[in-house]
Amino acid sequence: MDGQEAGSQCKLEGRLSMLDVAALQPWDENNQKLAANVHPSDWVNPTPSGRYNLVVIGAGTAGLVTAAGAAGLGAKVALIERHLMGGDCLNVGCVPSKGIISAARAVASVRGAGEFGIKVPEGVKVDFPEVMERMRRLRAGIAHVDSAARFRELGVDVFLGEGRFINSDTVQVGDSQLKFKKAVIATGARAGAPPIPGLNEVDYLTNETLFSLTELPSRFAVIGAGPIGCEMAQTFARLGSKVFLIEAAHGILPREDPDAAAIVEKSLKQDGVALLCCGKSTTLRQTAEGIRISLRSHEQTYDLTVDRLLVAVGRTPNVEGLGLDAVGVKYDVRKGVEVDDRLRTTNPNIYAAGDICSKYQFTHAADFMARIVIQNALFLGRAKASALTIPWCTYTSPELAHVGLTEKDAKEAGVSIDTYEQSLEDVDRAILDGETDGFVKVHVKKGTDQIVGATIVAAHAGDMISEVTLAMTQGLGLRKIASTIHPYPTQADAIRKLGDQYNRTRLTPTVKKLMEKWLSWTR
Repeated sequence: MDGQEAGSQCKLEGRLSMLDVAALQPWDENNQKLAANVHPSDWVNPTPSGRYNLVVIGAGTAGLVTAAGAAGLGAKVALIERHLMGGDCLNVGCVPSKGIISAARAVASVRGAGEFGIKVPEGVKVDFPEVMERMRRLRAGIAHVDSAARFRELGVDVFLGEGRFINSDTVQVGDSQLKFKKAVIATGARAGAPPIPGLNEVDYLTNETLFSLTELPSRFAVIGAGPIGCEMAQTFARLGSKVFLIEAAHGILPREDPDAAAIVEKSLKQDGVALLCCGKSTTLRQTAEGIRISLRSHEQTYDLTVDRLLVAVGRTPNVEGLGLDAVGVKYDVRKGVEVDDRLRTTNPNIYAAGDICSKYQFTHAADFMARIVIQNALFLGRAKASALTIPWCTYTSPELAHVGLTEKDAKEAGVSIDTYEQSLEDVDRAILDGETDGFVKVHVKKGTDQIVGATIVAAHAGDMISEVTLAMTQGLGLRKIASTIHPYPTQADAIRKLGDQYNRTRLTPTVKKLMEKWLSWTR
């Protein structure tokens, strides 16, 4: 690092928390470009003039969508961010994770090329520093979309600093007081720290520091087999780490359909991930050799030493330092800000959106919650968050995507369902692609074709689930899907096949006899 770079970093460090600085390591040209977009060191906050229609605290997805949408409709908007604009998604979440997941998939494709008659020379290896440099370069290239400068051009007053309510119509940012008619809390959440003995004594990673690695850990452990844990365990195993995935529950992805999770679990193991589920009595200790992990799994004791540890368990809402008590906004330090179905807090002038108030902690959920806030806060709308149909996807290989109810959800809710399932083993494109481990499963209200939920396990399940989500949102049942021509051969044709399955159930013995009778008359 030359003198100019060091000076630039020192100036930036003066404005950001140590966690933000850690997320921007190494301080190369890519991260300097990122910082110049999402938290420029020379940024000068504007001088507020008059009352704002909307003051938004937090410039992650929910805050950015709210600010841009409101400004585009003619509202006077202020946007406040104390960390990095773009939030987790751009800086330490969706974008960097998919960058290295893509690299890991390329590795897997090379290693599996022999199945397709492609002979790959011995000695092909992963250049991990280059993998991470590519991710940083692509992330920096995307960052302009979330930049302070772009939002200023959109007509938003962007304030970098700590925002705090001082009364029900004023937010303090540094020396400035921003008067507002309505305000929005969109401060998101951060990685949680589970109560594991010894955790505070070891140098562990979270999603907020993972993407600053420049060397591949030879031995890598992940605590937590939710989406982030599974994605990163498989990714690092494919890139060459010896990976241990530790989960307190039985199996992986506990929120998902068990049949779907089992397929992903099988794939992780094939990639070399050692799964230690039902992990009990886990303790951690820093040693000269690395991080020592002791635990019991299925009545067997394990004593592991790893180079790096990723903790991917739970999220903590960012409610501190906002002055919520001063303005009568109820919150819970574990669950976040309390909102009603229209996303109003307990203060009628203040709304919330995104991870700070939702159990659906996804970028796309935050996006559409922000749209609800714009309608309700600015235009006396009555849009409801409960009306949203929210899909999600875990980007393992194969991907696991879901929308609506699972069989377990339906049972708990007392909803009677019929279930239709199509294995990819009987889908021509999946056979030709060598991707037959998966299925499409759709649940309909019993006796009807009304879709109430679906799970897809496939190479591109995240893309495929949108067809089902569209059908649910627009009230289209399996019959409509069956009558929609899908290109052949595609893996999405599996969804149409479910429509055919449903139509065959309509051919009851009575209907069949009537049809046979009609055909006999018309011969």
